[in-house]
Amino acid sequence: MAGTNARTGGRVRSEEARDAVLTAAAELVEEAGYGELTMEGVAARAGVAKSTLYRWWKTRPALVMDAYGPALARRMPEPDTGGVATDLVAFVEQLYRVVEHPFRVNALRGLMAEAQLDPSFAVRFEEWAQTRRAVVAGLLRRGVERGELAPDLDLEYAVDLVFGPFWYRLLVGHAPLDPADAEPHVRRLLGGLAATA
Repeated sequence: MAGTNARTGGRVRSEEARDAVLTAAAELVEEAGYGELTMEGVAARAGVAKSTLYRWWKTRPALVMDAYGPALARRMPEPDTGGVATDLVAFVEQLYRVVEHPFRVNALRGLMAEAQLDPSFAVRFEEWAQTRRAVVAGLLRRGVERGELAPDLDLEYAVDLVFGPFWYRLLVGHAPLDPADAEPHVRRLLGGLAATA
């Protein structure tokens, strides 16, 4: 029995350490950006040995996306309001609300930039991006099934149309990202995607 308790205690401590590392990595990405984040800095913030960190994550890209990807996903759960228009407005409004958190804006810009420069990071970043695209594709697919959108809708391109304004405005900065624009943006988008009688 004593051995079982020891293993359980070790497992709990291990899970606590892992959670601490993920929390530290997500915080440091937002505070300093991906480019400044180091495995040593994460280990120090989490209060774990660097060897412990490397036991779970062999590379910085793997750690960052394991830490930051789920954090972003939790902030943007999949809406299901019963209609494609209200689903998309809820999603896009939450997407645009990133501007209320400047550190998150900088983190996303840094992650996108790094994905263009580091092939190993690009793979992890694309995997994460595909999970977010899948959420929007699901909203649109339900719209097709309910007859709200054209049955021959090109889902991949439609998803591009949802995320395009967000990333372009976030990265180029030529126009503001404003949550109040979510409804008119979605309305114009759906004007071109709606099923015709």
